[in-house]
Amino acid sequence: MEAAVGDRLHVHGNTVGQADRTGKIIEVRGTSGGPPYLVRFDDGHTGLVYPGPDAVIEPEE
Repeated sequence: MEAAVGDRLHVHGNTVGQADRTGKIIEVRGTSGGPPYLVRFDDGHTGLVYPGPDAVIEPEE
C-alpha cells in the first residue's frame, strides 16, 4: 500500500453496524509511501494508522 500526503484513507467497517471511516492523510511516516500514516479523520480525530486489508487509499484529485 502506497500513499501520499493529501490522499484519502477509507477504512470499511468490518462488523455489522460499524460505519466506514474516512480521512485525509496529513503525513506519511513510512518509506516509499508506505504506512504508518498520520490521518485526520472526517470526525476531527487525528491518529497514526497502519491500514489493514479493510482499507483503501483514494488518490488526491
